[in-house]
Amino acid sequence: MGERFVFTVSAEQAATRLDTILSQELDISRSAAQQWLEQGLVTKDGKTLCKKDKLPAGCEVCVDIPEPVAYEVLAEDIPLDILYEDTHLLVVNKPKGMVVHPAAGHYSGTLVNALMAHCGDSLSGINGVLRPGIVHRIDMDTSGLLIVAKSDCAHQGLAEQIKAHSFTRIYEAVVVGRIKQENGTVSAPIGRHPTNRKKMAVTLSNSKDATTHYEVLGYYPGYTHLRLRLETGRTHQIRVHMSYLGHPVAGDTVYGAAVQPRECRGLNGQCLHARCIGFMHPVSGEELYFESDLPAYFTEFLQKIEGMR
Repeated sequence: MGERFVFTVSAEQAATRLDTILSQELDISRSAAQQWLEQGLVTKDGKTLCKKDKLPAGCEVCVDIPEPVAYEVLAEDIPLDILYEDTHLLVVNKPKGMVVHPAAGHYSGTLVNALMAHCGDSLSGINGVLRPGIVHRIDMDTSGLLIVAKSDCAHQGLAEQIKAHSFTRIYEAVVVGRIKQENGTVSAPIGRHPTNRKKMAVTLSNSKDATTHYEVLGYYPGYTHLRLRLETGRTHQIRVHMSYLGHPVAGDTVYGAAVQPRECRGLNGQCLHARCIGFMHPVSGEELYFESDLPAYFTEFLQKIEGMR
């Protein structure tokens, strides 16, 4: 057996099915959560729990996380939206809902599965068998641009640029509430959440500096449309910083409200898109810059909240 994870049911989670809570707390799919429950890995006071259980606030739940198993990544013929490709790298526009690389509960349908079919053996092996070619990533429910390394030299060069914060990474998001300042900067260190191992938080403990610049693109009833530029690239940075400001990303049930307002429920996750990416080609030295259109889910949400005026 692997690590034991213990969490306390919050007041917001008290009316929610246990498999849904586990999915949120551990960042796994609901099907994976249900499997763990069926295997008796989730307990309260030593008694096993069921997926439909709804527990009271303050209840302590123990999860015995199973050891990861060796896994061979299979190539899957999944269409990719590729904006640029050469012998060293490619730039892909990832759709919302696609996981970047295989992990617990997501061993198929990932970007890596699709890349294995598209690139064959032509992917950097630096990050190992489960993450070939992956230099950086975006969350499953965040859409937008990613760079994938096809050679080890490209991977190393891109990683150095990320470390030096010389990438240009621009996002668009819709956040809850009206941000008063039309532009601003959030500089607040980000580290692991003190009680939830799958979440990040603004904290001084075991954290790294994080800086996000933002500007307002438009105001809507109850929401603000933002353009955001990352100076650093911490895990969940925009989502954490916006929540820290009191304006979580619309649809974000992890850093925002667990139960979203009706207009957000069709988003199926945060309204956040990696719109632009710029970098120096690690081999040729050419300056490259790419931009992707806002996806349908994003523009449809803007239309929906515009109709609330």
